[in-house]
Amino acid sequence: MLIFIHMHTLAGLRKSWVYDDEEEWFRSIFANSKKEDAIQNQYEFFVQRMGGPPLYSQRKGHPALIGRHRPFPVTHRAAERWLHHMQQALDNSTDIDAQSKIKMMNFFRHTAFFLVAGDELKNSNHGVSPKPGASKPAAA
Repeated sequence: MLIFIHMHTLAGLRKSWVYDDEEEWFRSIFANSKKEDAIQNQYEFFVQRMGGPPLYSQRKGHPALIGRHRPFPVTHRAAERWLHHMQQALDNSTDIDAQSKIKMMNFFRHTAFFLVAGDELKNSNHGVSPKPGASKPAAA
């Protein structure tokens, strides 16, 4: 149960910093989302991904991170800024041991750049129609 409290604290801290970020370009990414909803979503996702009950999936369905982040510009720059906030949240959490913080930061980094790759794939496919027959197997 303690991990649930930590995850909620991290999600809340991170989201507060994200919404108050000094960089307008970064704040604008979150402009159309309610802070309370974002905190709940992130908390439930973290709990689920860290081995807790499937809170996020029970409420919202499959996480489908790339699809859910499709409307947002998930660039390397944005990922680094998000990771900065996650590191700040971990640094300000005195109840999480050092080894767990390292594991969590590795998870956050993996997730952030997974989304960057999804965004890059989305952008590379934007407006490009596949060649006729490209999805069909070659004739033997």
